[in-house]
Amino acid sequence: MGEPTTRTAASDIRTVAGIDAVPAILEVVCRATGLRFAAVARVTDDNWTACAVRDELAFGLEPGDELEIATTLCDEVRGRREAIVIDHVDQDPDYCGHATPRMYGFQSYISMPIFRRNGEFFGTLCALDPLPARVSDPTVVATFRLFAELLGMHLDNRERMASTEAALLDERETAELREHFIAVLGHDLRNPLAAVEAGTRILSRMELDPQAASVVGRMQESCRRMGGLIGDLLDFARGRLGGGLPMALALHEDVGERLELVVAELRAVHPGRLIQARLDLRQPIRCDAARLAQLLSNLLANALTHGAADGPVRVAASVAEGALKLCVANGGPRIAPAKRARLFQPFTRGEAGTRPEGLGLGLYIASEIARAHGGRLEVESSDKETAFTLVMPVEAGGEEPAEEMPALAMVAEG
Repeated sequence: MGEPTTRTAASDIRTVAGIDAVPAILEVVCRATGLRFAAVARVTDDNWTACAVRDELAFGLEPGDELEIATTLCDEVRGRREAIVIDHVDQDPDYCGHATPRMYGFQSYISMPIFRRNGEFFGTLCALDPLPARVSDPTVVATFRLFAELLGMHLDNRERMASTEAALLDERETAELREHFIAVLGHDLRNPLAAVEAGTRILSRMELDPQAASVVGRMQESCRRMGGLIGDLLDFARGRLGGGLPMALALHEDVGERLELVVAELRAVHPGRLIQARLDLRQPIRCDAARLAQLLSNLLANALTHGAADGPVRVAASVAEGALKLCVANGGPRIAPAKRARLFQPFTRGEAGTRPEGLGLGLYIASEIARAHGGRLEVESSDKETAFTLVMPVEAGGEEPAEEMPALAMVAEG
C-alpha cells in the first residue's frame, strides 16, 4: 500500500535517524553477512529513499538520497511483501539476467520488508556486495527478519512519542520480541561465529604461505571483534529490554588476579603500547568478579583507542575506607564538557574523524556495571590526562541477581 499523505520522506528520515539502535543494527548486519553496504530504505509507490546507510564500498548513497524506484529490487519486495535473498546473481536462475544487479554491480543481495505494527509497508532493511556471499543461510535470514521487526517497532514508538500518543506496546508481544532478540544475539549469532573461530584456529596451525597466514590472522581479528560486538549488544539488550545486567555477586579473594589477567590480555592485543598497572587488592571484595574484569577491559580498550598512542595507559586499584577505587588514565587531548556529559550514554562513538572501534556501548556497559555494584563511574579530563575512576563499596550493594551471568568476551569494544 502507499504511504499516507500525513507522512513525508523527510519526516521518515528524521524518525529513523532518531532510533539509536539503527547504526548498531547496520553494523551487525554487515559483520554477520560479510556484505559491505547496508541501508534502511523508505520505499513507496513512487520513491526509494535512503534513511540510514552503512557504506564500506564507497557506493555513494547517503541518508536522503533517492533511487529511481523501478530500478530497485526493493520495489519487488514492496509488491510481493516478501524478502528477496540472492547468494550469487550470476548463478541465480531468477536474477542472472535481471537489469538491477548489472546496473548497481552487485552479486550478493538481501532485502527484508519492514512493516509497521498495523501491517502497513514502510520500506526495507537491505544489504549488498559486489562479491558473492551465502546470505540465504537460515541464521542470516532470521537475523534480518528480527531486525526488520525491531525497526518496525521502533518506527511506531517514535511516531507515538512525536504525536504524544504514549501507549505502551502489548506486553506479550514485547516480551516475545525481547526473547527472540536476545536469543539471536546469544545463540544464533554466536554459534556460527564459534564455528568460524574453530576453523581459523585449525588453519593457523597449518603450514601456510605468508599471504594465507595474513588472511587467517585478519579473520581471527574479525572474529574477536565480532564476538565483542555481539557481547556488547547482548548486554545492551539485557540491560534495556530485560530489566538490567545480570549480576552474580559473591565474596571474591582473587579480584586482583582477575584484573591482572585483563591487563595481560590487553598487553597481548596491543604489543606496541605501554600499560602500567599497580593493583593493590589484598582483601576479599563482594562483587561479580567477571563483570568487574569486563568493566576494566572496556575502560582499557577505550583508553588504548582514544588516548595518546605515544604515551602510557595507567591502571591503579586499591581499597581504602571500605571502598574499592579503580582508575584507568591515559594522555591525550582534553575531552570537552559537552562530550563528557554524553560519554556514558549508549551508542556514543569517538570524535568525528576518528576510526570507530565498536558500537559505542563499552563505557555505557561499564557505567551500568558500576551502578549494579552500588558504585559510580566518573571521568575527569584535562589537557594532560583523562581518567575514568570506579568507586564502589567493598560490600557491594547492588541488587541480587536472578540468574548467573553468561560467559563474556573479556576484550570488549569501546
